[in-house]
Amino acid sequence: MVSRTKAINELKSLIVVAPEQIRAQLRGRTLRSQLTRIEELQVSATASIEHRLCVFSLQSIAARVKFLFTQLAELDPQLLELIKQHPAGPVLLDEPGVGPVVAAQLLISWSHHGRVRNEAAFASLAGVAPLETSSGQHSRHRLNRGGDRALNRALHTVAITRMRCHPETRAYEIRRTAEGKTHRDIRRSVKRALARRLYRRIEAAAQLVTTPAAA
Repeated sequence: MVSRTKAINELKSLIVVAPEQIRAQLRGRTLRSQLTRIEELQVSATASIEHRLCVFSLQSIAARVKFLFTQLAELDPQLLELIKQHPAGPVLLDEPGVGPVVAAQLLISWSHHGRVRNEAAFASLAGVAPLETSSGQHSRHRLNRGGDRALNRALHTVAITRMRCHPETRAYEIRRTAEGKTHRDIRRSVKRALARRLYRRIEAAAQLVTTPAAA
């Protein structure tokens, strides 16, 4: 996914600096449509070296983007099957905003029962435990830039998704906004709450499996 995003960004950047004759054919199109049009681009023998190199570069990057799309389409179902085999996998996938990739990252960072002692430690590991920056009569907190950044990114994805289309989270955002909180402050709080909720759900699902075996 990271490779695909980088390739898409590289493609978009090249389109921006491409000659106008090429840009005009790609402007306003969706990514899929741009990929198809780039593949169809023809270069005449009289075209300038700049034009020929630009088309070659666009087609090379577009081919890489299409390959990565195909690769992800093949890998995603297998990843989903693997996650469902984990005791906490189905529980996580039932959570709004949690897809196979996010669920996989949550399970990788959690690792196993006992690695992270409690939900506060999990929040700290994820870098979503706010750090106090109060001074004088002002009470403030800031984002924690440390911790497992991949886990932080996974929680960020869930938070953004829920703030956009999860009724309960949207209601929370509206209420906190009315109280004067900024979007960043609200997102930080949502991520902290998600760390608590998702950690507890993983732990509960894992213990349901290990407890009978221990008995």
